[in-house]
Amino acid sequence: MAADKHIVGMDIGGTKMMAVVFDEKFNPVGRYRKKSKGKSAPEEHVFNIIEGALEDAGVDKIEGIGMGSPGPLDPDKGVVIDTPNLGWKNFPLAKLVRDRFGVPAVLDNDVNMGTYGEWCFGEVKNCKNVLGMFPGTGVGGGIIIDGKLYHGFTGSAGEVGHMTLEVDGPFCGCGKNGCLEGLASRIAIAKEVAALAARGDAPHILENCGTDLSKIRSGALSRAVEAGDKHVEAVIRRAAFYVGVGVANLINVLSPEAVVMGGGLVEAMETLYLDEVKRAVKTHAMPFLRKDVRI
Repeated sequence: MAADKHIVGMDIGGTKMMAVVFDEKFNPVGRYRKKSKGKSAPEEHVFNIIEGALEDAGVDKIEGIGMGSPGPLDPDKGVVIDTPNLGWKNFPLAKLVRDRFGVPAVLDNDVNMGTYGEWCFGEVKNCKNVLGMFPGTGVGGGIIIDGKLYHGFTGSAGEVGHMTLEVDGPFCGCGKNGCLEGLASRIAIAKEVAALAARGDAPHILENCGTDLSKIRSGALSRAVEAGDKHVEAVIRRAAFYVGVGVANLINVLSPEAVVMGGGLVEAMETLYLDEVKRAVKTHAMPFLRKDVRI
């Protein structure tokens, strides 16, 4: 972009949404975030967050808007097909935003965009084949093959959270049982931890969050581990190991050079989380395929 030009990037998550205004060198100059579910219509909520970021940046003119959203979506049409954690179905988000702000607006899967951002600017920018795995409210994935973001036949490739790991496992928001997301997302962890708190086996969580799932966030889980809640730590380690099994399966299928881990759980407990992921990869990925893969 030319000097003094700006664009907006927006992250739409199951728990929070955030818009950031960037200058022509991709430096952030303003941001605004709110909980994902507001009292207004979904599109108005999105508009308000973008407008909040523009106000924070002191910018009134932009060149375009890029958005990342969870759930299966059609990036060509800019339509969110289904988001179990937000309740959106066949939602024409890109058109609504384009019409409101009068600039080009594009939409893709949120973890595709996180993986692509790391590939453009992060430690994996020299890799041709990259896997992204982001456990948070759900579990999302991004795939770069031969230097190109992979969308697959439907445009929705990368729904790694809905790999079946336990055929008779817990119910998942997508409607089936035993998904990685149903076993290892923050929501899945919070359900188990809330039960521990109710039994008195997670004293730090009980004191600070009670059994309210909405309060058992990644930061609260991390603080509970630091405070010595061993049962909470065991639940998180098991979930991280499950994510590692998913990574191992994808290494066996895709043979990436690097795996980018992101999302709130990883950011809050990086060492603990990566230890379990690497342990699972060592156990479940084929030795020749996992050799020299950076995680």
